[in-house]
Amino acid sequence: EDGDPAKGEAVFKKCMACHRVGPDAKNLVGPALTGVIDRQAGTAPGFNYSAINHAAGEAGLHWTPENIIAYLPDPNAFLRKFLADAGHAEQAKGSTKMVFKLPDEQERKDVVAYLKQFSPQ
Repeated sequence: EDGDPAKGEAVFKKCMACHRVGPDAKNLVGPALTGVIDRQAGTAPGFNYSAINHAAGEAGLHWTPENIIAYLPDPNAFLRKFLADAGHAEQAKGSTKMVFKLPDEQERKDVVAYLKQFSPQ
């Protein structure tokens, strides 16, 4: 996990089409990401999650830095694999609203470093 928060802030501008972060962040198309590090998936207050994202949270998915880094290249594939590995393949239906993908590993690490600044340590 050697991400650069300053670079992550620049990368996060891509995410701002759907997400906000910070003390006054509100849910948009995607949930507000303040406090997302280590939060259980599907639990941002007041956000209406897709069935697959909610099911992954119910099956125990937490947004550790490692899971976020693994999720961002292909959110749907990550959630389906998580549910299958957790013995809940039957719940791996539909898709997340998150269609954006972040394939570059360093950019993913940088975004996580940036998001960590908005999560309790």
